[in-house]
Amino acid sequence: MATTLPIADAPARAAGASRPAARSLRRLELEIAWRYLRSRRGSRLLSLISVIAMGGVLVGVSALILIMGVMNGLQRDLREKILVASPDVRVLTYGDDLRMERWEEALGRVKQDPGVVAAAPVVLTFGIVGKGTQSFATGAQIVGIEPPGAGVADVTSIRTHAVMGDFRFRSSDGRARGAVLGKRLAEQLNAWPGDQITIVTRAGLQLNPVTGQPTPTFERFEVTGIFETGMFEYDNGYLFIALAEAQKLGGLGTAVTGIEVRARDRWEASALAARLDERLGFPYFARDWQAQNSTLFQALKLEKLGMGVILLLIILVAAFNIVSTLTMVVTDKTREIGILKAMGLPARSVRRIFFLQGLVIGAVGTAGGLVLGLAASLALGTYKLIRLDPSVYFIDHLPVATEPLDVALTVLASIAVAAVATLHPANQAAKLYPIEAIRHE
Repeated sequence: MATTLPIADAPARAAGASRPAARSLRRLELEIAWRYLRSRRGSRLLSLISVIAMGGVLVGVSALILIMGVMNGLQRDLREKILVASPDVRVLTYGDDLRMERWEEALGRVKQDPGVVAAAPVVLTFGIVGKGTQSFATGAQIVGIEPPGAGVADVTSIRTHAVMGDFRFRSSDGRARGAVLGKRLAEQLNAWPGDQITIVTRAGLQLNPVTGQPTPTFERFEVTGIFETGMFEYDNGYLFIALAEAQKLGGLGTAVTGIEVRARDRWEASALAARLDERLGFPYFARDWQAQNSTLFQALKLEKLGMGVILLLIILVAAFNIVSTLTMVVTDKTREIGILKAMGLPARSVRRIFFLQGLVIGAVGTAGGLVLGLAASLALGTYKLIRLDPSVYFIDHLPVATEPLDVALTVLASIAVAAVATLHPANQAAKLYPIEAIRHE
């Protein structure tokens, strides 16, 4: 007895039968795309152009990864070095004299904020520094901070960078008349722990009763420590002394210049500064570390954006190479395409063949550029291959910090550009009429 299957099973049978055919069609498309990429006798030029297109993508991707890493490294190193002696947030007062009178009250209110880990008063003044009675002298930024043991937590990490002596400011006579110099400043003055230096500031200028001319009053300090941060500006021009002595040098009496604050999270310093502004009110204002160095960081961001756009153009040039490569393949394989279409190959399969070919060019070039870029970044950062003049660039070598997000965006952009570059040649191939294509010479 014959058995009949329900009509409803017909679509399922058709779908089941179409799956092997679809897989066979995909394999055929891949084989044809791979064959068009390979070098054949009489078609070596096309293969060379494919290699050149891959090389263009490789160079663009590797250069973009390396330059992005360098710009990130510059930002990171400068940020870390700046924050060695600069606080997360600095509270100051409006006015030209930078004089905070009732700073104890302001300090107490600052410490009430839950985002504050440590806060301390600071005195900032500028002076002329020389060694003993020698004629050579140089300008220096004089920073007054509380010595350790004064019940104040460290706001910055400058104390950890002492290479000789320490930051106790304890001179050999037992008084707090010690000074800690940056290493390059110490080299300029030839002043080392145990040596005497002289400091004069604007507040130390006294009018001579006879001549009526300002006469400097020299204050003597003993070098009790040397620090080295790796940042030229600090090592070459900063000098730390005890807070009380800095108040005398600056002619501030019991006042200070401002309050330095260390935040619980450095990246929340901007929000902390805004809260302190609201909490303290006039005449106080707070500035976070990014605002204090906004010009430098904005310049670095602009440079990173500019370099990224410029190097992205290299990838776009490589995309034009992909377009020209596929266009030449379409022209060279016109008759073959016509025969395939006459044999029943659908237009969408022809389109996919050339799309796959361009995608392979982009993927291989991107993968090679990824490996080369990461290897170059690793070598450059590990072995410090490029040295810099620290007096110009603040740092002594070119740093590299490769960010996974930047690498991912570069890879995605490269693949996307390669995919878009295939659309026009693939569409042109899919639109060919079989008869006209077969007649093509």
